[in-house]
Amino acid sequence: MLQIAIIGVPFDGYGRAANQTLAAQAIRDAGISAAWAPLEVVTDEDILLPAQSPERGTDTTLVNESALIAMTRDLTVRVAGAAASEAFPCVIGGDCSSLLGIMAGAVQTADRVGLLVLDGHEDTMPLDVSEDGEAANTEIGLLLGLTGKTLRGPLAALVPTVAPGSLAILGPRDDAWRRRFNVASAAGLGAYVRDATAVASQPGQVAREAAEFVTRSNQRWWMHVDLDVLDPEHFPAQGVPDVPDEPGGLSPDQLSAVMASAARHPGLIGISLVIYDPAQDADGACARTIIRLVQDLAQVLAGSR
Repeated sequence: MLQIAIIGVPFDGYGRAANQTLAAQAIRDAGISAAWAPLEVVTDEDILLPAQSPERGTDTTLVNESALIAMTRDLTVRVAGAAASEAFPCVIGGDCSSLLGIMAGAVQTADRVGLLVLDGHEDTMPLDVSEDGEAANTEIGLLLGLTGKTLRGPLAALVPTVAPGSLAILGPRDDAWRRRFNVASAAGLGAYVRDATAVASQPGQVAREAAEFVTRSNQRWWMHVDLDVLDPEHFPAQGVPDVPDEPGGLSPDQLSAVMASAARHPGLIGISLVIYDPAQDADGACARTIIRLVQDLAQVLAGSR
C-alpha cells in the first residue's frame, strides 16, 4: 500500500506571522490524514523556519528571504528523504515558492523529473521587475533558468533546472497581468500550457495530455496545485485580504477531475497543495474543499497502485 508523508510548510510569501503560515495546521484540523484513507499516513510534521520577515532580501530581492532559503533547503531534504523511503510526499501550506525545494528534492531521486502545475498564474515574473517581491510569482521562471543571472546568494546554488519540455501549466488566467510587464508565456519556450478556459472545457483530456507531456522524457513527475487556480467564487481563501482576486478559474469539481485524470498516469511521486489562507476562511468551507480534493485523489491512487 502507498504510504503518505505529509510535510507542512509554515511559510508566508509576504512575511506575515499568520495567514499562510497557519495553512498546514488548518488543513490538518480539517482532517487531511483521514482524507488519505485507505492509504496510510506514516509521517506528518512541519519543516522548521526562522521568523517571517516582510523585508525584501539583498540577494534575491524577494520578501522573507531567510525563511525562503531555509524552506528550500529543508524541503529538498524532506522530499528526497520521503522518496528514498518509498513514501509519497504531500506538501501542504505556504505558497508556490515551495516548488524550489520540492523540485530540488525530487531530482535527487531521478535524473529528470516532470512537473505538472495547476495554477491561476504562470509564475515567470523576472526578479528585476517584481512589484511586490513575492517569491510565488517567480518560481517557475527560476526553475526554467529565466532569471538565473540576477539570482545571487545561497538560493542560487539550491534551485534546480526544469526543462520546458518537462513542464505543463494548466489553468492560468493572467495574460493581461503578464502583458503589463512584457512577460511571455512559457508556451513559447516549449512548455505545455492550457489556460483556464481550455482546461474547464475538457478537464480530463487536457490533464491526460499534460501528464503524457511531462513524462515524455521522464519516468517520474510531480503534481503541484496552487489553489488560486480555483474561481474565487468557489474558493475565496486565496490571495491577499482586501485585495480583489482575479475572476474566473476552475470549479472544485473541474479541478478534482483534472487531478484525478492526471494521477492515473504512471510515475506520480508527490503532490503539493498551496495558497490557502485560513484567515479568509471563517467557516472552514475552503478547508473542506481541500479535503475533498485529497479524498478524490486518494481513491485514484489507491486504485492504481
